[in-house]
Amino acid sequence: MTSASISSIGQPKAATRPAPDAALVTAVAEKSALVMARLNTIIDRHPNVVLANSLGAEDMVLMDMICKDNLPIGIFTLDTGRLNEETYALLAKAQQQYGRDIEIMTPDYKQLEPWVREHGINGFYDSVENRKACCQIRKLEPLARTLKGKDAWITGLRAAQSVTRQNMDWEDFDTLNNLPKFNPLIEWSEKEIWAYIDLNNVPYNALHDRFYPSIGCAPCTRAITPGEDVRAGRWWWENPETKECGLHKAK
Repeated sequence: MTSASISSIGQPKAATRPAPDAALVTAVAEKSALVMARLNTIIDRHPNVVLANSLGAEDMVLMDMICKDNLPIGIFTLDTGRLNEETYALLAKAQQQYGRDIEIMTPDYKQLEPWVREHGINGFYDSVENRKACCQIRKLEPLARTLKGKDAWITGLRAAQSVTRQNMDWEDFDTLNNLPKFNPLIEWSEKEIWAYIDLNNVPYNALHDRFYPSIGCAPCTRAITPGEDVRAGRWWWENPETKECGLHKAK
């Protein structure tokens, strides 16, 4: 099984994206009901739970569901300091549209500044080890601080996104942070995500309309071309097997 390519996801610009057909609308409604049931199950088990909102399409779907039902789930995002302007614009729009605080976590300058001095501002291009060290400082350490004292966390991961995610379940366990971790959208397809967004007027990153299906830090993300894997634009200079920052390790 391989992850979807851009030629199969049906994601042209919003103005020309075809309206979901009846079968797709039904599938999205059924899967949305399942996600809401899962979210309520999570709340019952883990009252102090948070959504990690990367501001990607999947996480915006989850934020929409959480906010519409006013679920008691905290929401945070990791500002690495190297995000695209379009990502910051979406963050501001999401806060305004939903009227919900999004906790913004940033890197510890005591770790970041020495690393940049030693390796350079773009030292992550030099080796996989350097790139993972940069992700550790900009993502993993702020994530660990955010999750300290929490009962569990929620992500927008989907099995079809990459080879590193195909064996993940909707109920998981984060061994690094020693917390239950939940992926309520794990079975969703790319088409179903975008159908939900269009049907519910969910705000999303403008880069998605420019063939950026997966968006991370600006220097580590590029647009992809027809036929490429949806994760091809992330750390494109590396092999597919290494294309994780460490936030979401496979079992």
